[in-house]
Amino acid sequence: MVKNLRLLLLALISALLLSLAWQAYFTVFIFIAFVPLLFIADEYFWPQPESVKRKGLRKFGLFYLLFLTWNLITTWWVYNASPAAYLAWTLNALFMVLTISSAWWVKKRFKGSWSYFIVIPFWLSFEYLHQHWDLSWTWLTVGNVFAHQSELVQWYEITGTSGGSAWVWAVNILIYLLLKKRWHPDNRERSWNRKHSLAIVSALLIPALLSYVLYVTVDSRIAPTQLKKQQVVVVQPNIDPYNEKFSSDPQVQIEKTMDLIGRSIKLDSAAYLVFPETFLTSEMWEDQLKDVSEVRYFKEQLIDRYPDLAIVSGANTYKQFARGEKLSATAHKFLKEDAYYDSYNAAIQIDKSDSVQVYHKSILVPGAEIMPFLSIAPWLEQYALDMGGTSGSLGLQEERGVFKSTSGIHIGPIICYESIYPEYVTEYVKNGANMLFIITNDGWWGDTPGYKQHMAYGSLRAIETRKPMARSANTGISCFIDERGKIFKATKWWEPRVIEATLRPNTYQTIFVRAGDLFAKCSLIAAALLLIFAVYKRFAKR
Repeated sequence: MVKNLRLLLLALISALLLSLAWQAYFTVFIFIAFVPLLFIADEYFWPQPESVKRKGLRKFGLFYLLFLTWNLITTWWVYNASPAAYLAWTLNALFMVLTISSAWWVKKRFKGSWSYFIVIPFWLSFEYLHQHWDLSWTWLTVGNVFAHQSELVQWYEITGTSGGSAWVWAVNILIYLLLKKRWHPDNRERSWNRKHSLAIVSALLIPALLSYVLYVTVDSRIAPTQLKKQQVVVVQPNIDPYNEKFSSDPQVQIEKTMDLIGRSIKLDSAAYLVFPETFLTSEMWEDQLKDVSEVRYFKEQLIDRYPDLAIVSGANTYKQFARGEKLSATAHKFLKEDAYYDSYNAAIQIDKSDSVQVYHKSILVPGAEIMPFLSIAPWLEQYALDMGGTSGSLGLQEERGVFKSTSGIHIGPIICYESIYPEYVTEYVKNGANMLFIITNDGWWGDTPGYKQHMAYGSLRAIETRKPMARSANTGISCFIDERGKIFKATKWWEPRVIEATLRPNTYQTIFVRAGDLFAKCSLIAAALLLIFAVYKRFAKR
């Protein structure tokens, strides 16, 4: 009974340490958070005697309790936006359990302390694959934990967050192996192994020192590729997404926001004015964008007065399919005619040119913006959640659209949820983006840790791409982020405000941008080979 309670306590301690690590001032706990999990996986305190089957079921249950508790404590705020959040928690925990269980099954086919490190390629493979399917929920990618201490992971410009996940697991495994040796009953002296301790210290310090070197050399590496500095103005209109945004007159909202801008700042030297996600809520058909009242209003009130200004804003746009044109999996049928259309969560750029540039959000929130697996099960569409604005599954686009200006500056418009996907964001830079704008509506979650975590993740994208960022949130935190991931001029929660900063666009491309997530892709290959070899050994033994 005592041993069973000890195992339960280990699972809860691990979950608590993981949850604390996601808080800004407790990140250091991540380096010991998986140690209790490793004791459980290794059956170090396992009650004897027991059947193998019972052990396996108990271990599965302990793992599931651990990961479910971590998911609940760290992302409980998702429930504020949708009761379907329980699916994210339960499924995400299940995927994590299956990952650890698979890694440990393979690990047991090998001998030696090195075999513990087999967990790393399996975990990195899980995180990478989890980014590339319809049930993606990568908020708890382990490498994201350093978002509040981005000065420690400047080498994300080489590895991306996969490198951070590997770093965390490697240190945890080294600490576990040291504790296991010290507490082993045959170790009478119970002395600390100096070589092992040195390995732990090196594993902690070497990446931190590399990060420092990269931090202080950023300017010298980016300088040759810098373009003309740009003054960027960001608006946080602070419109209630539940009771006002999609129910009140759109023109009234615009005029209210324009009054806020007029009282806050002058636009004489501004190059960009940035509004948040779905700021423009009226129907905007993409073949008639020039004639939309809001577009004409901005042209007359701002562009005519400031011809060098470009306005980037979130909007709801629509496209009607031509007769005979291939329909998308998300196409909707008009009620009274035999025709189809797609609706989009979009970003648009309005400037002095005759055209309006459009980008469609393409990583959509499962359940809220798109139903998973529509291509193979179209009937799931009827269960799509209504989150305000357009309901039902939204359309998307294959390429990362970049907004171009007559001054030669290219903007990557990142919409909300897309900002937590490392490789996805690099595609904007590959397509020519010199700066990145994040437009979002974090008001769905209320005053919770959710909008703070979301904002902090932007720091990691800035490091991976070495691009300056402007972040416009309907409410939550609007801010600017420099090439080192440093956040400045951040707003407060539920605060209507306009902020401005001068950003330095550049054409520099990091290793992570050019090569992609090589760390994770190599882990996929390694995990596959290890699994094949383990299966071979298992059946060869029979």
